[in-house]
Amino acid sequence: MIARLLRLLAANGRMVLVAGLVCGVGLPDLAAAMKPYLPEIVAALLFIAAFRIGPREAAGKLRDLGSGAGIVGLYQLLLPLGLALGFLFLGVSAPLAAGLVLMAAAPSISGSPNLTLLAGSDPAPALRLLLMGTAAVPLTVVPVFWVTPALGDAGVVAAAALRLLVLILGAGAAAFALRRLILKNPTPEALQVVDGVSALALAIAVVGLMAAVGPALREEPLRLAATLAFAFAANFGLQIAAFVILGALGVKRERVAFSIVAGNRNIALFLTALPAAITDPLLLFIGCYQIPMYLTPLILGRLYAGANADGPRA
Repeated sequence: MIARLLRLLAANGRMVLVAGLVCGVGLPDLAAAMKPYLPEIVAALLFIAAFRIGPREAAGKLRDLGSGAGIVGLYQLLLPLGLALGFLFLGVSAPLAAGLVLMAAAPSISGSPNLTLLAGSDPAPALRLLLMGTAAVPLTVVPVFWVTPALGDAGVVAAAALRLLVLILGAGAAAFALRRLILKNPTPEALQVVDGVSALALAIAVVGLMAAVGPALREEPLRLAATLAFAFAANFGLQIAAFVILGALGVKRERVAFSIVAGNRNIALFLTALPAAITDPLLLFIGCYQIPMYLTPLILGRLYAGANADGPRA
């Protein structure tokens, strides 16, 4: 019975995520109650993603490092460093500026392969960037934090990088060990059950991540509207820019996946590493950022469908 329900959730994953968004906005007390547990929820999401991928698939994707390494360096190091230095030069220290830098420094969301599939393209490049980008975070994030005063001093930088490293290695090792122990050769039905757990966990996480959105809707609707517009511009702007540039460079098979990853970053990962005094002012942006993330296949689906028609899927 439970397995059947989880497979049903997997088959309706987009609606499950939308339901989480609605609950996060419509049930502010529940969202506020979940807020203190966001670091644990994010760690659980990382564990579930690693469990779903499995050690064999992870090793296979990590063998193909060439096309992914440059993208990870561009997305997670050069882009956020450029933004941070630009804001530093202009003297901008607003929470939205720090939020944008933090978003750009984050790796791909765990659901990027699923979003790529929903867009009708090959999910393997998205999976590769997810694995490589998450593993690279403890290295790429340090210089970004150093040039972003709003994210803390040197001690905070070092501690955050260490906590991220422990979280990523711990969650990945535990998930891979459990996968080999109980699900070494999974059937498609078993993977659907895991996908159902993942969809449910993502929906639960979204409720907590929307903790600042419900109160802002009632008390500061103009600020909410401006933050939401900024989140849409940041997410979709990066996706469209990457799509255009990759197309101009002649990239075909990986174009959709790399474009989706460009805008959909796991900014919530930093909730496990940074102190609440730094992350609390960013929660409204983080909450608003979830909305374009989950609407990517719906709004940009037609753009990506054209690319899928131009080149073969792998």
